[in-house]
Amino acid sequence: MGTRTEDETGTGTGTGAETERDETAVDVTEADDVTEAESESEAEAEADSEAEAGKAVPGAGENPSGVGQGAAAVVSAALGLVSLTGSWLGTVAAARETLVGQLEVAADAGVATQVKEMYGDAWNTSAVWSGLFALTALIVGAAVLARPAFGTPARAAQAPWIKSVAWAGVVLGVVGLLLAVLKYTGVLLGLPATG
Repeated sequence: MGTRTEDETGTGTGTGAETERDETAVDVTEADDVTEAESESEAEAEADSEAEAGKAVPGAGENPSGVGQGAAAVVSAALGLVSLTGSWLGTVAAARETLVGQLEVAADAGVATQVKEMYGDAWNTSAVWSGLFALTALIVGAAVLARPAFGTPARAAQAPWIKSVAWAGVVLGVVGLLLAVLKYTGVLLGLPATG
């Protein structure tokens, strides 16, 4: 019972190289444990900082889809196209003005008066409605393009197709508005001269 082995006493007749090797193995194991603990604590700290950043900036953790901006850009382009081709509303308003002109013109009125009352007012009404559609397209397209400047910094990115379609809406709106003004003033396709 009184005998101890070399392992129990910690002293032995082993060489110095074996003892040194055992001490090195202990040091490496302790270093691995410290490295793992440090990396775990760094990962936890990084996750906490990301969670705090997500709370500080609303929508920072979200991926903005831009559905609303995309829809507004498409609406802008569609309104610009309608301003160039004409709309059902403009056609109905022009037809109403033609009817009103026919009712108000006396049978013995001159040709110039008849043309102005029956066709000129209808032409101007059509130009006004085209101009309203063009102006709306211009405003909506400009709002879509300006939207990232007034949003949160995390949502400032805008898809390239949204910008392209919004620019198309702005350009169509400008062209439609220009044509509507030229049409209303009689510079473009004015009424024929009478008498």
